[in-house]
Amino acid sequence: MNLNRRRGAIALSITLGVLLVGGLTALNIAWIILHRRTVAFVVVGIILFGLLIAGVVLNTVFLVREVRRNERQDSFLNAVTHELKTPIASIRLYLETLQRRDITEAQRQDFYRIMLADSDRLLSTVEQVLKAGELGARHRHKERTLLELAPLVADCVAITLERNHLPPDSIQLLPIPGAVRLHVRAIPEDLRTAVLNLLDNAVKYSPSGVHVICSIAIVDYTKLALTVTDTGVGLEPADLKRIFKRFYRVPGRIAARVKGTGIGLFLVRTIARQHGGDIVAASPGPNLGATITLTLPLANPSARSAQ
Repeated sequence: MNLNRRRGAIALSITLGVLLVGGLTALNIAWIILHRRTVAFVVVGIILFGLLIAGVVLNTVFLVREVRRNERQDSFLNAVTHELKTPIASIRLYLETLQRRDITEAQRQDFYRIMLADSDRLLSTVEQVLKAGELGARHRHKERTLLELAPLVADCVAITLERNHLPPDSIQLLPIPGAVRLHVRAIPEDLRTAVLNLLDNAVKYSPSGVHVICSIAIVDYTKLALTVTDTGVGLEPADLKRIFKRFYRVPGRIAARVKGTGIGLFLVRTIARQHGGDIVAASPGPNLGATITLTLPLANPSARSAQ
């Protein structure tokens, strides 16, 4: 279903809803006029009218939501298809070049480097899709490990810098005040996925240059907050909560050019909530950057491991 057909379906649903509400209103008025001398009939008519109107309105809302959900799913499938086809086509092109042409050793090594980068991109997309299905399907009774958060975040920063070929100062992890060691209890691979997605999101939405600041702090005495701040495209107030929905992509000319599947921040929120935490976004406005804060319960290193 293309964009025009979706808009037509939404317009049709709303139009039918309005017409039904208008028809029911006319019928209710006629009922009241015909039975105006019988109070019981008038009361019954008003109650039935209210129930019918509520049913029509709810049905229209559900139809519009379903059309929009299908639109997001179609966008997700298109994005995943693109994210899979592009690196595969690139790898195939370089392999064919290596097979058919005599090239220098320097060119060969350059081709290998590009193919490895495309393979990493392909693997990252597949892992995200698999992780989205895994988090939604499995029971979260897996044993959680006591983890020091700072080293895990530092490792994720190093991975993000390498994947995107960025200079070391592009992403900075600020030292924790007092040089204290802060721990959480988490499923290590899930928490790593969440942090990598946060960093990847900050990098992708900084088209004019990557300047990302990460910090870890205690909040409310019982929680840890990992804050990731970028200087990228920023967010409209209406998008601050929507970006955590499954398949949601930020609209706009600049954001539309950003590659992605629309499930990265959804995965982060799912992982955060399954660990007893949450995630929020803040932004001064478009083109003014954004700050995303992941909160998790602070763990006591001396306590026994939780299941």
